[in-house]
Amino acid sequence: MRGVQVGPAVGFVGLVALLALLDGAVGLEGPAWTVGAASALAVGVLLAAALVRRPDTVLGPAGWITLLRAQLVCAVAALAVDGPHRSHAALIAVTATVALVLDGVDGRVARRTGTVSALGARFDMEVDAFLILVLSAYLAPVAGWWVLLIGAARYLLVAAGRVLPWLHGTLPPRPWCKVVAVVQGVVLTIAAADVLPLPLTRVALAVALALLTESFGREVRDLRRLSRRPAPVRVPELVRHG
Repeated sequence: MRGVQVGPAVGFVGLVALLALLDGAVGLEGPAWTVGAASALAVGVLLAAALVRRPDTVLGPAGWITLLRAQLVCAVAALAVDGPHRSHAALIAVTATVALVLDGVDGRVARRTGTVSALGARFDMEVDAFLILVLSAYLAPVAGWWVLLIGAARYLLVAAGRVLPWLHGTLPPRPWCKVVAVVQGVVLTIAAADVLPLPLTRVALAVALALLTESFGREVRDLRRLSRRPAPVRVPELVRHG
């Protein structure tokens, strides 16, 4: 119960403190505060609900790192609301970069401390997806609205799963999926930093979208094949042992 009460609350308070620091550095408008606080509140509520459903699970060391990453992503969302300003671009790029670096830390900490859990893996994945969505939305007005497909791809797949239940199947982990996810975050962060000419930025984003499409397409294909396999026949114990 302590993990349920403390973790989400600490995450929200930490995000408010981070927004205050950003406000002092570059100044945040009302909408930025609203989006940042609303994002942090949503993270806290969803995390608390997940912990309630899993009373035996608490936030371990890796979970706290992932929570810090969630705070950083909420801060990126707040900065992104103010639009593509150069002062914000630098902070967005730096904040997103720290979140990406920590993405390689929480999983390693979980394995070394023996605290790997389904909740931790899901939390980590959702933070990654939210960062990609936020960066895509930030870049879309400048690079083209098609960039939103990068951030929306996973959520569209989840929505499609409500109509096609076989999309909720489980596949063996594929390292290539993680590589593609890292590429999305790196390319979007570089694009948000506004250090490349716009045509080159668009090319990089197009390549990232192509890789994502290939990865998701292969996953959908494999899930469909998995759903068509006949279920194994269960032999009653009495028959099995004669």
